[in-house]
Amino acid sequence: MNTMKHRRHLLATGLVFLLGTALAPAAPVAENWDNHCAKCHGADGKGQTKVGKKLKLRDYTDAKVQAELKDEDMIKAIADGVFDAAGKEKMKAYKDELSAAEIKELGAHIRKFKP
Repeated sequence: MNTMKHRRHLLATGLVFLLGTALAPAAPVAENWDNHCAKCHGADGKGQTKVGKKLKLRDYTDAKVQAELKDEDMIKAIADGVFDAAGKEKMKAYKDELSAAEIKELGAHIRKFKP
């Protein structure tokens, strides 16, 4: 009988923990940009960082670049990462670190750099 109470307690504790993490608020998009994107793309989206210049990243403040970007491609790149023709990783995938909503918000955030 004591074992049954112990199991119920463990199960209840586990469920509360899982529910708490599932309902935890997502980080604000600006914070995610600063933490995951700005190192390469720059705080301003121009890609003029040391890494951004090396990788020849596009300037998200350029209207032509913005016109060429497709929302679904941005979301896929953020979620799955970016690889060159040889299969070498150019940008890591964030699908294991960010929720689908956070990834979509980052795509929308990139649109805010449009002049």
